[in-house]
Amino acid sequence: MKPALQLKISSQLVLTPQLQQSIKLLQLSTLEMQQEIERYLRENPMLEREDEADNEEGAYPIHTTERAQETAQESNDYEDTYSNREEEGGEGTLSALDMEEERWYQDGGGSYGSEGHKSRDRDDEDVEAQDLQASATTLRDHLLWQLGLSLLSDRQKDLIRILIEALDDNGYLAVPLKELWGNIPPESKIRVRELVMALRNLQSFDPVGVGARSLGESLFLQLQALTEEEIAPSIKKLALRIVKRHLELLANHDFAALRKRLACNEADLKTAQALITRLDPHPGARFASFDVRYIVPDVLVRKVRGHWVSQINPDAYPKLRVNRLYAEILAHQRRGDSPLSAQLQEARWLIRNVKQRFDTIARVSQSIVERQRQFFEHGEVAMRPLVLREVADEVGLHESTVSRVTSQKYMATPRGIYELKFFFGSHVATDTGGACSATAIRALIKQLIGAEESKKPLSDSQISEILGRQGIIVARRTVAKYRESIGIPPVNLRKTL
Repeated sequence: MKPALQLKISSQLVLTPQLQQSIKLLQLSTLEMQQEIERYLRENPMLEREDEADNEEGAYPIHTTERAQETAQESNDYEDTYSNREEEGGEGTLSALDMEEERWYQDGGGSYGSEGHKSRDRDDEDVEAQDLQASATTLRDHLLWQLGLSLLSDRQKDLIRILIEALDDNGYLAVPLKELWGNIPPESKIRVRELVMALRNLQSFDPVGVGARSLGESLFLQLQALTEEEIAPSIKKLALRIVKRHLELLANHDFAALRKRLACNEADLKTAQALITRLDPHPGARFASFDVRYIVPDVLVRKVRGHWVSQINPDAYPKLRVNRLYAEILAHQRRGDSPLSAQLQEARWLIRNVKQRFDTIARVSQSIVERQRQFFEHGEVAMRPLVLREVADEVGLHESTVSRVTSQKYMATPRGIYELKFFFGSHVATDTGGACSATAIRALIKQLIGAEESKKPLSDSQISEILGRQGIIVARRTVAKYRESIGIPPVNLRKTL
């Protein structure tokens, strides 16, 4: 076969860098977008925040007023003219024991004024340091601090330190004692009895219930610590028997079997149950560090002259502009191949794409608000069925774009903060030929269960029948699915004495 040249015409879709950036910004959450913008601000000297140099001339601010149109026109003209152009605190943070020693030292010989009283400034510093230490104290630090104040032998303290290292975040001993004993070097000649004694000493520490090997043991330790002034001895004895041998029956709310095995009356069993439920099943959890993430809503919803309207949250809208000083320097160079030329174009793209992102969010949010206005008036029971296609057709966008807009974007309303996806949901048919939102059905189920009689809770079948009488056709399995989705236990676990 002879080699030959052929011409072929074809078309393909190519995403420009500007379009790729626009899509990326659209699907990011507010926090992720802020992090992305911070990266651009660090890497691109042509880009700056508006509030960093408000008094400088020649900024390209983003506004929503008439001034925005003027600055946009000015930006276009300029572009046409020059188109070729956590400090870690590890070393300085005191341990719990060091903090206590520091406190003793300050109490005995701190800084005093001329009248024999401690200086107010020094007191303030001490309080702030103690508050900072308290907020950073872990369960391990808290237990080691108590261990340092104890009068136990050094051998016992070493064993308790081993046990402390084996505790989980809830304060439970996560490793069996035999396994811990097997990991201790034989030359130390530690006997199992000594390790058991160390565990008993650890279980006497605060918080009460720490060092337990199971939930039942933790509750048992907490009950034992109660005095006769806090609870009657007979009730305490009954509660101890329950957590030691019949905790599973209590968890399943099998009160008939409990009364039979404990040979007690209903009143005493009810009192013992109330006592047990007041105990802390996770004694070490209050010392755990939580990764708290705050939500910055993208959209604010309010009622204006009888109509619900949405607007972009100013705190979520980054005010960016091109640095004119650098732009003018680049313009005077008249060199299109300068690296700053690409950075200038990148800065302009970012400013436009950020504006486009929030414009799209605003359009989609307003469409949602108009369709779900009954929700803002009456709550979840008035939520109507809504799918992405309805909003996409109205605002003239593709469904995939609306999906990106509603993912990880939040709306602050008088009823709370909701993700935009919350307002979309499947529907269930009604006997009149209409449709009811799944969110509304979940709200109705929650209302029915909240108003039920605690001794005779409603089963899923009964809830299905009640909804059916209201014209909402829902199967028992659907009721069970919705009930589980909102975290409500089944009928047997909702039954009380």
